[in-house]
Amino acid sequence: MSLWRQKHEAMGYDREVEAILASIPDGFAAVDNDWRFTHVNRAAERIWRRKADDLIGRAIADAFKVDSGNVFYASYRASKAAGAPIALTAFSDMLGIWLEARGYPHAGGYTIFLRDVTDERRTHRALMESEHKLAAAQRINQRIFETTLDLILVVDRKGDIILVSPSSLALLGYRPEEMIGRSARGFLYPDDLDRTRNEMRLARRGRLMRNFESRYVHKDGRPVPLAWTGIWSDAEQQHFFIGRDMSERNAAEERLRRAQRLEAIGQLTGGIAHDFNNLLTVVIGNLDLLHGRLGADAKAAAFAETALNAALRGAALTHQLLAFARRQPLDAKVIDINARVAAVMALLQRTLGEQIEIATALAPDLWTALADPTQLESALVNLAINARDAMPGGGRLLIETENKQIDENYVAKNFDAAPGDYVMLSVSDTGTGMPAEIVARVFEPFFTTKPAGEGTGLGLSMVYGFVKQSQGHVQIYSEVGHGTSVRLYLPRAHKDADAAVEPSPTALPMARANERILAVEDNPDVRKVVVAQLDELGYRVIEAANGEAAIEIIENGEAFDLLFTDVVMPGGMNGYDLARAARRLRPGIKVLLTSGFPKAPGHSASGADEFRHLLIKPYRRAELAAKIRAVLDG
Repeated sequence: MSLWRQKHEAMGYDREVEAILASIPDGFAAVDNDWRFTHVNRAAERIWRRKADDLIGRAIADAFKVDSGNVFYASYRASKAAGAPIALTAFSDMLGIWLEARGYPHAGGYTIFLRDVTDERRTHRALMESEHKLAAAQRINQRIFETTLDLILVVDRKGDIILVSPSSLALLGYRPEEMIGRSARGFLYPDDLDRTRNEMRLARRGRLMRNFESRYVHKDGRPVPLAWTGIWSDAEQQHFFIGRDMSERNAAEERLRRAQRLEAIGQLTGGIAHDFNNLLTVVIGNLDLLHGRLGADAKAAAFAETALNAALRGAALTHQLLAFARRQPLDAKVIDINARVAAVMALLQRTLGEQIEIATALAPDLWTALADPTQLESALVNLAINARDAMPGGGRLLIETENKQIDENYVAKNFDAAPGDYVMLSVSDTGTGMPAEIVARVFEPFFTTKPAGEGTGLGLSMVYGFVKQSQGHVQIYSEVGHGTSVRLYLPRAHKDADAAVEPSPTALPMARANERILAVEDNPDVRKVVVAQLDELGYRVIEAANGEAAIEIIENGEAFDLLFTDVVMPGGMNGYDLARAARRLRPGIKVLLTSGFPKAPGHSASGADEFRHLLIKPYRRAELAAKIRAVLDG
């Protein structure tokens, strides 16, 4: 594994974030608080003509090597001390090019976006050397002027527009002749007028090149963010500006920030869910045991049943948190999505009520998909309930399926998608719809637009996590007053994948012939309830508080039929390590792992194949009994 990849993974970037960084046309770099590189994207490698492995770990000064006391490094230090972003342009002696840098400080260091502006500087210098407007216009390469995607403006001292490039039509919706002769003030976004005037004054006083951002107003009324480079010519008494449309770049940066935010929230929620699962294992296990001992006391049994149901609802919430964090265990099977939709239609009719008309448009030649059937049905129900809540006065719910092929053009605009064949499941409503700022946050856990006490804010986050963990893609479209459509893209199944089989109910399986289990659990409360449950199931139990104690028991020759161990344990030996060590001492020993956090340290593709039996916390006594019997009999 390369040093770049190690650093990349250490920062917690997932595939979605990596795709966004790789697609940004500008250079991206991150430095820590010691000003050493921790991440560099491919565009930055091209700018510096050095591989990421050669930059990671080096000081930022080594990469720039700028004269005059290293203006980049000094500016970043000042920016970091002030806690404010910075934008500057300087010449790199080492590279022989001009670099424009935009930097953003944060607690862990600094995020930097870079762009090679050498060609723009050359154009600007040509403009500065112009002695009058006609001569300047003649020296501008006519072909570049007519075909440039940037906006070129020439403005007099009063702010009236003298010359406009033809790109104004594509960028602002105005033809050049509609702008020439008018004041630039009429096209500027009002909130940015004072900033632009100040930049123009500073340019006239110091005759310096100015770099700033301001928005112009498109003919259709929307603001267009533009990054300007401007100079003042005393000879012509004119300002020369080149503006680059920042819409796509700003959108890419926002997608990157959103992906990083969702990843950070996922890390937090996953850890919280693990801790709660341990607590709920104790609560549910004890209530199961208590319920079996209450006998004819119906009132006490009702109390226990109420508490157990509440604990199970808590377990469902932690499961949704794990789903968002992409750490839930999935049992992906080949499924017919049309059949799954048909299976939940009766439930949806009862749940949504008579005010909601449910319609379907299911593709007759639909491919099979590879996904967890239970999670898919749960996602469909969640989307339908959200749609119902968006139609308080009634409306129409449409469920559609379709075969979809995602190509490179789609991926270029949707960085979290991957090319390939997908089965699309779409749920659309005719409800109130949502504005763009709400749509941007709907997948965040606990974010909800419903009144207090109505909904947990976990429904859509669970759907998002399930689809992403299934290597799929989610797209949401919404318009205020017209409704919302959520589309799930699930990967097409391969021919050799396992088909879904409906489980059949069985009686509670018990121990046979004095079977013994070595139970390893570091949490004493969890260990106590596990031992009690196993004892009631008829197993003889040997208990250990950690991996080291379990190894000592094995080395002492204690006989047992199954190793039942937690995955996440302190002391340097987790459940996977213990299971491997146990099999070295006793080849062929049967192993059942348990965890509230399936992707624990030591989990890998090879580990998942080697120890495929995993019981997720919290669990019921019946689940424990069935899983142990399946492992022992398997």
